[in-house]
Amino acid sequence: MGNNTTPWQKLHEFASVDLAESFALSWQIDGEALLIDIDLFLCSSHPFYERPRPSQGACFRPAEIEFPDCTGLHDCKSKTRISDLSDVAGSIGGGKIFDLQRTGEGRYRISGKFGDIEIIAERPILRLKDIT
Repeated sequence: MGNNTTPWQKLHEFASVDLAESFALSWQIDGEALLIDIDLFLCSSHPFYERPRPSQGACFRPAEIEFPDCTGLHDCKSKTRISDLSDVAGSIGGGKIFDLQRTGEGRYRISGKFGDIEIIAERPILRLKDIT
């Protein structure tokens, strides 16, 4: 890890959750923000943690990671750069999240079953969704 790299576990936005047990469902650009819909694994220390039913095995909640003011989005394995952020977001699939790191000022890298994605944006915001 470089000097500027910070793992998600050290970012206060992700306290009491486990991203490595969570799943990305979809990606989209809304205005200037990147939105990632996820099934978020809540640790027992999280204020909205509920004891899971025996068939569930863990406490998952629908959530969203927002990267405000997203100016760059790149699939690290792709040889071509696509300038339209909506096209890039729409082409990223879902799947288990392996890791998220802050790699520098305004730079993030998220990896998972969907690939290795570089994001240039403001600090992420994690929001739980209402379950009604």
